[in-house]
Amino acid sequence: MNEKAPLIHISKRENMSRGRIWVIRLLAFLTAILLSCLVFLAAGANPVEAYSTMISGALGKKSGIRQVVKVAAPLLGTALALAPCFRMKFWNIGAEGQITIGAMAAAFFAINFGNKWPSAPLLIIMGLASMLMGAVWAAIPAAFKARWKTNETLFTLMLNYIAIGIVGWLQGGPWEGKKGSQVIPNFADAAVLPKVLGVHCGWIIVLLLVVFIYIYMKYTKHGYEIAVLGESENTARYAGMNVMKITVRTACLSGAICGLVGFMVASGANQTLYASVADGVGFTAITVAWLAQLNPFAMVIIAILFGILSKGASSLQTGMGVPASVSDIIKGLLLLCLLGCEFFINYKLNFRGHDGHGETGAATPAAPAGNTAVPAAKSSEEGKEAAK
Repeated sequence: MNEKAPLIHISKRENMSRGRIWVIRLLAFLTAILLSCLVFLAAGANPVEAYSTMISGALGKKSGIRQVVKVAAPLLGTALALAPCFRMKFWNIGAEGQITIGAMAAAFFAINFGNKWPSAPLLIIMGLASMLMGAVWAAIPAAFKARWKTNETLFTLMLNYIAIGIVGWLQGGPWEGKKGSQVIPNFADAAVLPKVLGVHCGWIIVLLLVVFIYIYMKYTKHGYEIAVLGESENTARYAGMNVMKITVRTACLSGAICGLVGFMVASGANQTLYASVADGVGFTAITVAWLAQLNPFAMVIIAILFGILSKGASSLQTGMGVPASVSDIIKGLLLLCLLGCEFFINYKLNFRGHDGHGETGAATPAAPAGNTAVPAAKSSEEGKEAAK
């Protein structure tokens, strides 16, 4: 045994069964639930009653379900937008800014033409404008990344603050309603998305995007190029792929969908524009995408779960007097456990004195190279001679 070897070292897991993976994830979820019970007890609430209040508040009435959908729709749409970039290993942290700039583009037409154009063409133009501006906003860091190898994480993050700053200036300047109010007037009725089952129709658009992103990433040439580039840029170049074109194109797709989410939030949920229109969705969606392992259909479930937690928090506060911040703690514990379990799915801890299979003792010397059948044959001949 080598005494200089580290006490603990990490190695990559290979070929873990799908059943075992889901057992680990289930245990992580149960761990989060048990830890959350301790939080409820510390807040002076009965854990069973608290969970019952959260679920009934979110799913017990039609109004609660509508609120869950209203929260989950932009979260799901943004997670879908980030998936192609993350598959390509382009770390787009700028969804918050792309949502904001898309909402701003939609608001421009709503403010200037809301009382002049019919609703259908106005909404279509608002949606297209938001997608265009979101794509442009994402294309800027993508072009710099492909051409000059800049850090896209910092670049996209900084663009968030620029977009928020622009809307903040508009909010207190050219688009301000009542002087000194720092508020942009509500959109005209023609610029508001119609409702379907009590919620703006953006949720239908998002569900269509789930199918589109799944097909795009799994069955199209563009999706294959994204996967190859994500594995190795050198391999993509060797295969004759245009890395810059793929990078910018994928970022534009991501930004366009984020811009569309901005349109849905501004026109459907808020019916106006303000600097914090994205409301942290761009950052929370990163977690949704990773928890779903970039699977669009898994993102649906996780986004709904986040919607239930969000709506359940308000029910806790009104029904049991539990601070809404407790819901944030529970959400954090859930994310910590679910994200943390992915480490144990992909890696394993090896202790000094143990080999990769958990056996102690010194390592078995490697067999000499060559035809190992020769010594076996010789041993067999010696045995026959001894028997004679």
